[in-house]
Amino acid sequence: MHMKTTLIVAAALAVFSVASCRQSHSPESVTSGTADTIRQAWAIVIHGGAGDLAAENLTPETEMAYRTSLAAAIDTGKRILQQGGSALDAVERTIRTLEDNPLFNAGRGAVFTHDGKNELDASIMDGSSLMAGAVAAVTDIKNPISAARAVMEQSPHVMLSGAGASEFAREHRLEIVPPSYFFTDRRWNDLQEILKKEKHGTVGCCALDVRGNLAAGTSTGGMDNKRYNRIGDSPVIGAGTYARNQTCAVSCTGHGEFFIRYTVAHDVSALMEYRGMTLAAAADTVVQGKLKRAGGKGGLIGVDHQGNIVMTFNTKAMFRAWAVSKGSIGTAIFESK
Repeated sequence: MHMKTTLIVAAALAVFSVASCRQSHSPESVTSGTADTIRQAWAIVIHGGAGDLAAENLTPETEMAYRTSLAAAIDTGKRILQQGGSALDAVERTIRTLEDNPLFNAGRGAVFTHDGKNELDASIMDGSSLMAGAVAAVTDIKNPISAARAVMEQSPHVMLSGAGASEFAREHRLEIVPPSYFFTDRRWNDLQEILKKEKHGTVGCCALDVRGNLAAGTSTGGMDNKRYNRIGDSPVIGAGTYARNQTCAVSCTGHGEFFIRYTVAHDVSALMEYRGMTLAAAADTVVQGKLKRAGGKGGLIGVDHQGNIVMTFNTKAMFRAWAVSKGSIGTAIFESK
């Protein structure tokens, strides 16, 4: 199977069945290559991490649990946008839903470091103003994405880390939890089994609201078995998250070091701005081209200023879901056929 998977979700009639074991759609609902030029009134897309997960290694019950969770998360943002809410609110609240779900490597389901701790990162960006906020290596903030938004809106800074970020969160009355809140048996057992391996995963959301504003956010528990307070691309504006009304909103997932080196999220926006590329072409150029050639694995989701959605990855799977105002809604995990 060709590794390239790019989905442009535009004006569509097909609705994905959560019970399906593979993505199912009519030819009108998803096209590949050239983005639809029809402007959506609103659009939202999420990811729950990318990696080389084989279909046969995911039981039907587990796959259903993931798809149901993705559908619930996308519905959270969809309702906000349908009611005229902002892209920023949709992104934050949708990611909070994923952070509270232990299935995903963010918030409650964060993986463990080599020392058996949980260190979380998150970032958010407002495409209308280019304002951005991020937190890194936090251990006691229940919803890092909300802390990132507070940094953006209630401080002169872009990124806060560690104890300082926690102090800031407490001062701004964000919910603080004991580090034990993030302990789950599933993630702990994962660490014991792969102490000499690495796993990647994160969650993200991009949205366009009815006012034409874009926003993007990303949250992660980092790399399983990481050491030395390593920080990946998720809290780095321009690497894991980027939003600009004139081009697109992007959230990335994968091997963070590569996404940082190639400033992947911003690169997609720059290709659209300076070369006039469509979102689809720009995303493929970066993920399927330069990133893949460099050995970087992962993917990204994005929404452009016209409401076109892209979900592209160079791994076997990327957990993802989308909804647009014209009627298309769906979830997917593996490559489409």
